[in-house]
Amino acid sequence: MVGTETVDVVVVGAGQAGLATSYHLTKQGVDHVVLERQRVAQAWRHQRWDSFCLVTPNWTVQLPGFTYDGPDPDGYMKRDEVVTYFERYLESFRPPVRTGINVDSLDVATSDDRLRLTAGDWTFRARSVVVATGSFQRSKLPTLAGSLAIDIVQLHSIAYKNPEQLPSGAVLVVGTGQSGAQIAEELHEAGRAVFLSVGTCGRVPRRYRGKDTVWWGVQGGAFDRTVDSLQSPAEKFACHPHVSGKNGGHDINLRALARSGITLLGRLQSADVGTIRLAPDLQENLRKADEFAENILRQLDEGVGKLGLPLPEDTNPRGIGAEVYREVDPIRELNLREAGITSIVWATGYQPDFSWIHLPVFDAAGLPLQRRGITSQPNVYFVGLEWLHKPKSGLLLGVGEDAAYIASTIASRATSKSHQMEASI
Repeated sequence: MVGTETVDVVVVGAGQAGLATSYHLTKQGVDHVVLERQRVAQAWRHQRWDSFCLVTPNWTVQLPGFTYDGPDPDGYMKRDEVVTYFERYLESFRPPVRTGINVDSLDVATSDDRLRLTAGDWTFRARSVVVATGSFQRSKLPTLAGSLAIDIVQLHSIAYKNPEQLPSGAVLVVGTGQSGAQIAEELHEAGRAVFLSVGTCGRVPRRYRGKDTVWWGVQGGAFDRTVDSLQSPAEKFACHPHVSGKNGGHDINLRALARSGITLLGRLQSADVGTIRLAPDLQENLRKADEFAENILRQLDEGVGKLGLPLPEDTNPRGIGAEVYREVDPIRELNLREAGITSIVWATGYQPDFSWIHLPVFDAAGLPLQRRGITSQPNVYFVGLEWLHKPKSGLLLGVGEDAAYIASTIASRATSKSHQMEASI
């Protein structure tokens, strides 16, 4: 495909953010096209493991015009069910999506003030561009991964599918955000010996006072805080607390995992061929996880209390068993071969990739400088980033709200420009 096409608005990315934006642009009557380099909802299709389930209840699936209407609103959809939901969403309003188009660059055309997107030999000229590629384009791996023996199978959690994918033997899982904790639990249930390197992520109880904690959070306004309420910008990048939607939803408590047979380790500090060295921070990290859960429950109580809602009694509101795991002599050095470890799953997070955008809209760390998705570059917008405006901005629960705001901004600016042109005639 060679040539140039002029279009009013280009949306880059056909995940939840791009489709939500397309929905609202369609309602506003704005001519646009959605460009996707692979398939619609590609991340949900191929960047989740086989048994993946949502960690938020089904009723939080609220893409605009297509709120979850299935038989189990309090359940947690499996990966393939989520993909089916997206396919039904496409059918509901048939957005102008073009797949198989990889946008290589975005800049301003030299001949006029339009934005220029190149995709191979094809060029799109647009009045406005909405970047809806999300916050998780590239997996993060620690540099020490390259120091390990070549016979150790290593993969990032983005590539993990199931226990059978890994060679026989013990598995080291690094990271205890949502992915790492769930993958470690699955491997253990499959009969694998599991070593779990514990980070600083917190945990959150699955249910509290008879309801999912997400329900309490929504009722209490936790998901409607705005980014300017944060005490530090670093809070935007905090890891997601571990919890599970599998088998009807349940807590993931690292102490309970240890009682079941998983070996907990401190944070990885260094590696040398077949040996890893670990920080003496296991107890501290477990304590932080427990404190995080307590703070969440306290905040839920305070938020719901302000609304005057009753707080039902709960015989075990913290979801903690009678036994308490205590690691008295944490491992500081581990020989992988002696421990029988043949593979490592790096659940070490992701990072955005906006290297294709050649515009002055980023800070020193390469993150977008924006306010509610609007940048200083005329007609360049972002949707779908974590904490774009609220904590729900990157979620199925809230991305539609930001998409509506950006679509309205684009439509109003187009109307204003049209009026200006008419007035000058």
